Amino acid sequence: MTLVFVEIEGPDAPSGSGGVQLTSAEAVTFARTNTAILDGGSAADSSPLEVAVIGALTDEARDRLAHLGVDRIHHIDSPDVHAYSAAAWAQALVDVAPTHGTVMASGTPRGMELMAHVAARLGARMAANVVAVDEDGFLRQVLGGAAFERLKLTGALQVLTVAGHACDPEDTAPTEPEILTHSPEASADDLRTRVVRTEVEEADDTSGLTQAKVVVGAGRGVGSADGFAEVLELADHLGGALGVSRVVTSLGWRPHAEQVGQTGSRISPDVYIACGISGAIQHWAGVQGAKSIIAINTDEEATMVQRADYAIIGDLHEVVAAINEEITRRRR
Repeated sequence: MTLVFVEIEGPDAPSGSGGVQLTSAEAVTFARTNTAILDGGSAADSSPLEVAVIGALTDEARDRLAHLGVDRIHHIDSPDVHAYSAAAWAQALVDVAPTHGTVMASGTPRGMELMAHVAARLGARMAANVVAVDEDGFLRQVLGGAAFERLKLTGALQVLTVAGHACDPEDTAPTEPEILTHSPEASADDLRTRVVRTEVEEADDTSGLTQAKVVVGAGRGVGSADGFAEVLELADHLGGALGVSRVVTSLGWRPHAEQVGQTGSRISPDVYIACGISGAIQHWAGVQGAKSIIAINTDEEATMVQRADYAIIGDLHEVVAAINEEITRRRR
């Protein structure tokens, strides 16, 4: 059996409330197309695909999971899991986990944390940031995506996370998933650490990087903490997100949630526009999955310029301002 933990979007998500997160849809697709191997069989075998949803299960999410080919949904909901608690949620997943096969999630911060807890509680081995699997084992990203590692996990049960954008979410013939409801009671020890409140992000915090189809990147070239007006406007025009280099967050100009790279988010948008970014290997590790890269820089020898599909040599403030002006003019 393969069990996938699925994350549900919150009410402030770009696509609306209650849908399946993009990276979770990718993980379900990865599981569906590799279920037989993940169950310990061969590619010719078939096996039911099961998912676990903790908290609200909306009609939108249920319909999306049906179109992703899910056979069974474990709906886990009780007062003890209404607020996120890594230990309590992990135990709830352990309670519905198979005795052999695979338990997995997308490689989001929450998915990584939960799968680490699950592996520890089950005494199972775990592989993080997997991008492919076959009869010879797993292929996973290491060193921030700069290299890959081949490995095998022994034992009847294995735990893994799937790297973001390792595959595209693919619909199949809709199923009619069986829904099993679970109401766990968490132990006092498992509830010692839990979320007690959440705070709404500032309006210009465009940190939904892993979901965005367009990302506008900004580096040291913006000049100061007050130099982001043009790139933020461009991200807004394109319906995209703002991503920044490590130096920008190190200087305190933008929050870490917006950082792209080895120690930030790995992204795979349709278009990445790198403004004033030199292209250090740590940053490149986070953006190399973009389908098209456009670099705006005054240095034509910059690594990002050399690696980009398209490059504009010039001051980013002048170039981006001109782009914004043209977009505004065409929309009148």
